[in-house]
Amino acid sequence: MITEKIDRIQVQRVGTLINNAQRIAVISHISPDGDAMGSSHGLMHWLRSIGKTAQVILPNAAPDFLMWLPGVETTILYDKQPDEAAAWLNTADLIICTDFNEPKRIGALGELILSANATKVVIDHHLITDTAPVDYAAVLMSYPDSPSASELVYRLIRRLDGQINLDAAICIYTGMMTDTGNFSFNSNYPEMYEIVGHLVALGVDKDDIYNRVFNAWTADRMKLVGFCLNNKMRLYPDHHTALIYISGKELYKFHFKSGDSEGIVNMPLQIKDVYYSVFMREDKDKIKISMRSQGDRPVNVFCHEVFNGGGHKNASGGEHYGTLPEAVRLFLDNYEKYFIKS
Repeated sequence: MITEKIDRIQVQRVGTLINNAQRIAVISHISPDGDAMGSSHGLMHWLRSIGKTAQVILPNAAPDFLMWLPGVETTILYDKQPDEAAAWLNTADLIICTDFNEPKRIGALGELILSANATKVVIDHHLITDTAPVDYAAVLMSYPDSPSASELVYRLIRRLDGQINLDAAICIYTGMMTDTGNFSFNSNYPEMYEIVGHLVALGVDKDDIYNRVFNAWTADRMKLVGFCLNNKMRLYPDHHTALIYISGKELYKFHFKSGDSEGIVNMPLQIKDVYYSVFMREDKDKIKISMRSQGDRPVNVFCHEVFNGGGHKNASGGEHYGTLPEAVRLFLDNYEKYFIKS
């Protein structure tokens, strides 16, 4: 049964909390990607369908290619509406966090979440580090072997005997599709396609969603990708590794917007004999790092131990609070210890 992956006791506890709550805030992480948007908005649509007053609150906006998702126009953005976000959280009965576990992943919004009186639930698929216990959550639904938080939201709803409406289905499918690279990694098990089949049966047009997400590039984004591959990619053949790093000044030349670098990290894996790919970009106050790999070659341990991050075996990320050259040097000083040579 596709609904049996998550723990029965946890499902019962979350179900009771939802039944006893009326105002439910749904939160996801800063710079929300497809899974953050899909899991939070999919859950919101279902909660509204069962009569709850549900509101998605995000630290900031998602990229343009996700702004068509149903319900995004009702989202409260903390960086633009701090007073409205604070007022909502102060009156919420329940706060459900999706696609993150550490409060630092939601920036300044994390302080409001921790101080709110509402009971907290976490639905996530990232590794929990020993340095950041998730002790603020009354229920922690943590399943690092799950490819997306959106899939966990689907399983939770189905275990609660919930009926998924079309808007929720569209959001959940989008999260599942984007967090698996259109089902090209972390997706090699039959149950996933049973879920996809059910969502399509509910009316999801998967071809239309693919076009909206992956075929909606601007010319500047296309030029940025070309620049990264032609000018910024470095290859380390002995360890089957590719590294791309780009500065804020270089991003500015291409009128960089949130989401424009999405997917660049995956592209070097199309090169024969490249099994590890690393992408670094300079952000306002940090260096954002993404890593991808193929097969039985983990990158999450490297991300955790070197860049204070984590994630899945083949798809992980981290951060460095320093300069871009420092981050590159940190990578070069350590990658040979973690990446398989032959």
